[in-house]
Parts: sequence; structure tokens; C-alpha cells
Amino acid sequence: MSVTTPPSATPAPRHGEGAARRTRLSPERESELYAAVLDLVREVGYENLTLDAVAARSRCSKATLYRRWHGKPRLVCAALRHLRPFSLEDLDTGSLRGDVHELARRVGDAKKDIDLMRGITHAVHRDPELAEAMHTALIEPELEVMQAMLDRAVARGEVDSDCPAIPFFPHALSGAVFSRPMIEQRPADAAYLTRYLDAVVLPALLRT
Repeated sequence: MSVTTPPSATPAPRHGEGAARRTRLSPERESELYAAVLDLVREVGYENLTLDAVAARSRCSKATLYRRWHGKPRLVCAALRHLRPFSLEDLDTGSLRGDVHELARRVGDAKKDIDLMRGITHAVHRDPELAEAMHTALIEPELEVMQAMLDRAVARGEVDSDCPAIPFFPHALSGAVFSRPMIEQRPADAAYLTRYLDAVVLPALLRT
């Protein structure tokens, strides 16, 4: 009796492969989605943002949003990282003073983004998942860039390796950015940040 050999079955996708294929977006669509997310945050605030609203605004399914970003915190942080108006990754002018002034220019010119970040920062204190997502997506990469900037300054002999001000450089910068609007009701623009860093931060770092 002959036995009919069944046609070979299509191999099942590896774990996660099908989901990745279904949720892949083109770079253009991804940028549109991120822009829609941040527009909604500006309009209603982080706390009132819903994935239903993001899906409607971006014409992307809610299921896709959950599969790709696992919820609101990671989605918002991915949008902030993708659309931030400045990058610190190529910041290397050859001197610490030059690096610090360029840092002040880039951060100070990003007024719209800073206002948005200030609003989201309030939500961080009430949302541990958002705090973790922000630290991973936004804070850690920039801390690494600033540490590399200081390491170069130490290697050039501009800063002592045991300078006690080194660990506090990120704190000083972020403090200036967020405190001036509260204290003076004025934005921490590039000119202000340059004066602040020249008067307070560089004297604490540079060898005298």
C-alpha cells in the first residue's frame, strides 16, 4: 500500500519573529507616531495621555503600540529620545571649556523640549515605570557622554582625576536648567547657561 508523503510544512516562526514582523514600522511612520505622541503630551499632559488617543491620532493600532513598546512609559521615552532637538554624542571641541560652552548652546536652544521634559519630570515621581524608562532611554546615554567629556579633560590635564566636583557636573547642569524658570520666571537659555557654567562649574573643575 502506497503512503502519500505530506508536503513539508512551512516552518513556524521563531519566538517573537511574527510579532516583530507585524509591528515593524517604516522610519517615516515611526517619526510620525513619535510626533503624535509628543503633541498629545503637550496638549493633555503625561498623566492624561492614553494609548487609545495615540492610536487614534497616529492611525496605528493599540495592539501594535503594546507589542512594540509595552505601554505608555516606554513609548513616551522612545518619542523623546527620537525627536529630541539636540544630541550630545558628537560633542568634542578639543577643550573642556569649549565642550561646556557647546553643551550650553545645545541645551539652551532646546526650549520647547525642556518645557516638555519639565512637565514629564513631575510624573516621574508618581510612576516608577516611567522613571525607569526615562533613566534607560534618556538619562544613562547622556551621563555616559558627559563622563566621556570629563575623562577627555582629565587625559588632557585640564582636570585633576580626583577632582571632587566631577561627580556633580550633571547635577549642576540639570539644576540650572530646571531652577531658573522657577526662581527667575525666565528660561535657562544658552546665554544664561554659559554664564552659569563659567561662574560656577568650570572653576570647580579646572586646575587653577
